[in-house]
Amino acid sequence: MESSLNKANNSGYSKIEVHHQENVLKIAEHYHEILRLLGEDTEREGLLKSPLRIAKAMQFLTQGNNMDPEKILRSAMFQENYQQMVIVKNIEIYSLCEHHLLPFFGKAHVAYIPNKYITGLSKIARVVEAYSRRLQVQERLTTQIKECIQNTLNPFGVAVVIEAKHMCMTMRGIEKQNSVTTTSDFTGAFEKPATREEFIRLIGSNLS
Repeated sequence: MESSLNKANNSGYSKIEVHHQENVLKIAEHYHEILRLLGEDTEREGLLKSPLRIAKAMQFLTQGNNMDPEKILRSAMFQENYQQMVIVKNIEIYSLCEHHLLPFFGKAHVAYIPNKYITGLSKIARVVEAYSRRLQVQERLTTQIKECIQNTLNPFGVAVVIEAKHMCMTMRGIEKQNSVTTTSDFTGAFEKPATREEFIRLIGSNLS
């Protein structure tokens, strides 16, 4: 196994990028056959190493399967007497649609209202990354992020909005180039119209 590890902290969480060498070789064999079945000359220079490159890329793009998002949050969890909205917006997401294995990408906006505990702001982005680096559908991705934060931090409420473009809509199928899909999910205080409207207003504002 080829791997690159950052030293784990006391919680046991560490950032890991792994290429499982045995699996890489097996996946590469399948992609070699796929390319051949697509009518490509697998012996031409440009494709000689492509099966191996694709295999490593696919392991990277699905590495979220080996991450524990709740452990990520717990690795930087602090007691704090703060009960106002915390928002991390414009988190870039890159994922693969599980129906066609084509990319969808966009931005996630995440908020929570702490109840005794806060977490490091970067950990919110890491949770988004852990769930998006899997074969996904946008609807499930939205709910998984919400549930992870709610279950781990037990805040007064969580809000998640994702806006994404799907290559399965723009490259194939209906081929609508400018379509954007928006999904949202809310818990607790964000189910109240006033709180939800404040969140929507703030993620749409430009404070720079």
